[in-house]
Amino acid sequence: MLEKEKNTLLLTGADVISIAERVGLNELMDTLIFRLKEAIENYDTTITKIPIRDGFNYSGNNPGLVEWMPIYEKEKEVVIKVVGYHPQNPDNFNLPTILSSISSYDTSTGHLKGIADGVLLTALRTGAASALASQYLAKPESSILGLIGCGAQAVTQLHAISRVFKLKVVMVYDINKSTMSSFKERISMLELDISVKLANIDEIIKRSDIVCTETSIEVGKGPLFKGLENKSHLHINAVGSDFPGKTELPLDILKRSFVCPDFLEQAKIEGECQQLKDSEIGPDWVEVLQKPKNFVAVQNQMSIFDSTGWALEDQVVMDLFLDLAIEFGIGLEVALENVSDDAKNPYNFLLKSIEA
Repeated sequence: MLEKEKNTLLLTGADVISIAERVGLNELMDTLIFRLKEAIENYDTTITKIPIRDGFNYSGNNPGLVEWMPIYEKEKEVVIKVVGYHPQNPDNFNLPTILSSISSYDTSTGHLKGIADGVLLTALRTGAASALASQYLAKPESSILGLIGCGAQAVTQLHAISRVFKLKVVMVYDINKSTMSSFKERISMLELDISVKLANIDEIIKRSDIVCTETSIEVGKGPLFKGLENKSHLHINAVGSDFPGKTELPLDILKRSFVCPDFLEQAKIEGECQQLKDSEIGPDWVEVLQKPKNFVAVQNQMSIFDSTGWALEDQVVMDLFLDLAIEFGIGLEVALENVSDDAKNPYNFLLKSIEA
């Protein structure tokens, strides 16, 4: 192994931002959506293994969880994201609700190739996933987007979907009035020619072609709405359900819709699919993307993308940022691992001092 190949490429939060600024947000999102589409189209369970994520959750003054999401691609790499979800972070600590880091390991040696801040990467890949699902499940002429929950995730949901649909209006709602009223200013860098309208949930469900729900609703407090009028082709990206007992959508709308999970076995535990019988759940998005002609008719009916977060998304966005970091010379290469000159002697450094 060359000396340089023994190093680990470290991408801090500042490095990640530098890459995003260098590429530009639109090109970055377009590339991510394309790479994610390509990865799902080529996804093969004989080559890539993705277990259900696991972790620790806790209550107390600052309830939350820390969990890990691994993926193994045969003869290439293992990518692991460790993510913390703490809904009180913005108010109590001025920190994002979601904090994370993503690491990539060479499966030939176990060497840690790279590690990156995962806060922006997670927001980007979640938005890209909703955009991609919407491309295949929503009506192509969709022009009105509804956002229920206006936090960090809502920004990238809007950005990503605006890259694949000609949106005219985005209707937004958040239980926190200041978060809702500040949304237009927080998306100003996107320079979108879209009308931003503050609304209530009833209006959003009634008028929208596509809705994204990305709330921090507490376990057992769902659903966000019940029995509302909606368009016959309404598509919902359900992003906020990511924990057992935490659901955003009412059971009746789930039963009337084509429900497509990102990761079926995980969605049945902590997604909207935990409310449904197996027979009420449709194919996952791998099947939809790999056999798109079979699902064209879904675009004219109600559909739901049950987005619990899939480690393949993390691998795609991590590989993209590592590629860009190397191209632009951004990041710090560090000799993080203790690699002795004598691979069979971890105390070899002491021999050197004796010889000196």
